[in-house]
Amino acid sequence: MTGFAEHRSIATVALIVANYDEAISWYVDRLGFVLPEDVDLGGGKRWVTITPGNGQGARLLLAEASGDAQRDAIGNQTGGRVFLFLETDDFARDHALMLEKGVEFREAPRHEAYGTVAVFADLYGNLWDLIEPKR
Repeated sequence: MTGFAEHRSIATVALIVANYDEAISWYVDRLGFVLPEDVDLGGGKRWVTITPGNGQGARLLLAEASGDAQRDAIGNQTGGRVFLFLETDDFARDHALMLEKGVEFREAPRHEAYGTVAVFADLYGNLWDLIEPKR
């Protein structure tokens, strides 16, 4: 026993964006995410969260950049590595739909020991895996 609570999870991950509204539009229109929260915090700040359509997994907090250091990190929060992993129960369906909606895939789908996967870029260039894990 470590002393920590037994049931913990990562609930929210901050994603630095250039503009709240363009990011909301891209994630909702192209990836089918939903917008459970968009709260005005005053001073131009908002609490904006998005989730996959089924609401499973961590929420993304869209955090509009303020200052040069944050603006410089837009699209490269992980130094060019895949940043986020979007799991699906039907890779072929979601891949086709994402292509139809203009999502830029950086590679052809590949079949790995752990599942079917392809890397795509979001509107700012952050890299994601679309993955259907082997069950």
